[in-house]
Amino acid sequence: MLNEKEYLTPRQIVEELDKYIIGQKDAKRNVAIALRNRWRRMNVKNEMQGEIIPNNILMIGSTGVGKTEVARRLAKIANAPFTKVEASKFTEVGYVGRDVESMVRDLVEQSVNLVKSEKKEEVKIKAEKIVEDIILDALIPPLKDTPQVGSSTSTVTYTDDAPTSEAELNERTRERFREKIRNGELEDRKIDINVKQPANAGIGMIGGGMMDESAMINLQEMISGMMPKKNKKRKVSIAEARKLLIEEESAKLIDMDEVKELAIQKAENTGVIFIDEIDKIAAGASKKGGPDVSREGVQRDLLPIVEGSTVNTKYGHIKTDHILFVAAGAFHVAKPSDLIPELQGRFPIRVELNNLTKDDFFHILKEPRNALTKQYEALLEAEGVDLTFQEDALEEIAETAFQINTEVENIGARRLHTVMSQLLNEFMFDVPDKIGPNAKIVVTREMVKEKLTGLVKNKDLSEFIL
Repeated sequence: MLNEKEYLTPRQIVEELDKYIIGQKDAKRNVAIALRNRWRRMNVKNEMQGEIIPNNILMIGSTGVGKTEVARRLAKIANAPFTKVEASKFTEVGYVGRDVESMVRDLVEQSVNLVKSEKKEEVKIKAEKIVEDIILDALIPPLKDTPQVGSSTSTVTYTDDAPTSEAELNERTRERFREKIRNGELEDRKIDINVKQPANAGIGMIGGGMMDESAMINLQEMISGMMPKKNKKRKVSIAEARKLLIEEESAKLIDMDEVKELAIQKAENTGVIFIDEIDKIAAGASKKGGPDVSREGVQRDLLPIVEGSTVNTKYGHIKTDHILFVAAGAFHVAKPSDLIPELQGRFPIRVELNNLTKDDFFHILKEPRNALTKQYEALLEAEGVDLTFQEDALEEIAETAFQINTEVENIGARRLHTVMSQLLNEFMFDVPDKIGPNAKIVVTREMVKEKLTGLVKNKDLSEFIL
């Protein structure tokens, strides 16, 4: 965890974020500093380490400008447990609904899954060897009381002569089949294997409305843990058997107590919780009407979690002192100052994200690794069709998206999904029936104008367009 190679410098973090997110320089710089401060704190040698708390960040910006994406990509870069919650789903303690502590439990769950994956990689080779033996036993069962080749008690030696006993013939056959399994020659061969069935299958809970979702899941898991696990015999191909068994055998080789301990440490020191729609629980949000299930109460419940407290989870107690909280909201109706002063103080870093310009839309279509244009190209490439976009066509798409956002409702980069769908739906429908493999589709400016004219002009239908 303290290895410097695992932690990028702030400049390198911004470079990584630039590969997926266009613009928003201030937001990227602030989250990069916050992430690097994690490594700095963990390398402080004296008692000051426990005193250094993270500077939580409040992002302010319209929908679709990249608030969630910045936080999500940041967690991926850090290989840190990350959970996204919506503040509007929480209710004050005493109301039916999710309580704020559930987001910390979700974070620990993510952390356990991350550590489990890392541990499975460590035992992968050992698990593969065990699975190979199980598959081999299903294909060619060993003779009873015959020492296994490679085992410590094995004293059987073979020559090039014909086998002299049934045991020798059995072992030679097994070794030939072992080679075939390793070479992938028997992947489609069907075998019978025993698979453990989940014990909680079919368990229902009466009166579930009285508890929140996470408490319900915990209770179901507790009951299923008390019930005996059943083995079910299944006839599957060797390829499928390998997938099922490798999961089962890896789980047996992992020390779950160690996983829980490491997961709690990882969540405490590197966890990121993204609280979206925080403006919906601000006092100003209720001026517009609608349900007001104790907005201020939710803010007061958030306070101890963000400030630092101990939360009980099924994996153990976790301290939230050093978890990084990133809150975000559009703040169209409410203002950041409408949040209670104590909560405002827990988010000292405020970043305003800019609305996207026509130029931003053009770069979003062209540059990110997961650009929408590249996604459509990959989808049609799966059908053997080559899709390309001319430069001036991208400019026209960007212009159209920006214009609709200005005239109808500004939903940021999400508008590009509407525009691209309208532009390419006809091609997506005609492939592969009318447009077969090896075809080439070139999107030009003229084509964009022709396909999207109705989208811009028809204002009466614009309210139905996302």
